[in-house]
Order: sequence, then structure tokens, then C-alpha cells
Amino acid sequence: MPINSFLGVFAKSPLKPLEDHINLVNSCSQGLLPFFEAVYAQDWKTAFDCQSAISQKEKKADEIKRELRMSLPVGIFMPIQRQDVLELLTQQDKIANKAKDISGRILGRQLVIPTELQESFMEYLVRCLDATKQATKVINELDDLLETGFKGREVRVVEDMIERLDAIEDDTDKLQISLRRSLLALEKDLNPVDVMFLYNIIEWVGELADISERVGSRLELMLAS
Repeated sequence: MPINSFLGVFAKSPLKPLEDHINLVNSCSQGLLPFFEAVYAQDWKTAFDCQSAISQKEKKADEIKRELRMSLPVGIFMPIQRQDVLELLTQQDKIANKAKDISGRILGRQLVIPTELQESFMEYLVRCLDATKQATKVINELDDLLETGFKGREVRVVEDMIERLDAIEDDTDKLQISLRRSLLALEKDLNPVDVMFLYNIIEWVGELADISERVGSRLELMLAS
């Protein structure tokens, strides 16, 4: 069958909405950068606006998720299983949920990041968001994978991208350890309740990278099957 005819069979494949979803999820998580810039400045009005934008994008991502789940047929004639699509979708959606939770918790308590931690926290945040961007790049290769029947050179390209994602996630683990140590050194001078929430936020930011890595791992399993 000619390649154009072959692709025509999948004109309504789930891959495009899956890519649309990860692109929106990534945009949602990247909204944490201006959000934390406002938090550092204790500009809670701007922080509120940033959090509202994150929340709206998370809701739109939920709409795509629901639509895809409802429209996805039981039998898909392509080198990707329905369950694999749903699992990827679930992991992607967790990134947006976590970004909304992080911004909501910070805003709700008007939690201030200690000045001594701000530089290292921002470095950590940026690296975690690098992971979400890399996961987005990986998922956006699905169309090219489909064209090649999930075989050949494109598979190696995607595998290399997933390896890069794993390396980024390893970086975030190291940065998290360092940031926790810095917070430990400051504990005695901070409100104990704030300290508890700061540890919580550090963990949640790290989960952005952890979940992004799981997106890559899920796709890697699909390529190996």
C-alpha cells in the first residue's frame, strides 16, 4: 500500500490529540516560571494571574483528555495499542495537575521562598521544566514514528531523546538533594509550618521531572514491544 494511502487509514488516529495534549501540558507547566518570579517579588496579584492561567490550561488539557478517552476505539489498526495511548495520556495529564497543585499551594498560603534558597530553587525549577520540555519533544515524534511504522532510524532518534530525558531527570535528583540540604540548614530560623510546606513544594517540583521521565519510559516500552 502506498504510504499516503496507508496514512489515510489513520487520518483520525489518536496521535495528534495526544501531541496536542502534551503541548498544552508543557505550556501549563512552563507557566510556573513567571509564577515564581512573581512569588519572589511577593507580587501576589501577578502570581494570582499566573496561577489562573495555569489552571485554565490544566482545564483545557482535561477536556482533550476526556475527548480522547471517549473517542478512542477499542481496536486501533496501528503499531500502538489503545492501552498504551491511555497510559501515555494519564502520565502527561499528571504533569499539568502537578503544576496547578504547586501554584495553588504557594498562592493559597502566600508562601515565600527564603532569599537564601531562591537562586538554587530557580535552577532546580528550570531543570525540572527542561524535563517536561524534553518529554514534549519525545511525544511530538509520534507522527514520524507512525510514518516509519515504529521502525528504522526514527526509533533510534527517539531513543536518544529519551536517554537525554533520563539524564535531565538525574540532574534534578541531584539538585533536589542539594536544595533540601540548604533548607535543612535554615530550618531553625523559619516558621516550622512553612518549612513543612517548602519541603512539600520541593518534592512536587521534582515530580514534574519524575512524571516526564515516566512518559519517556512508557514510550520506550512501546518501542521495545
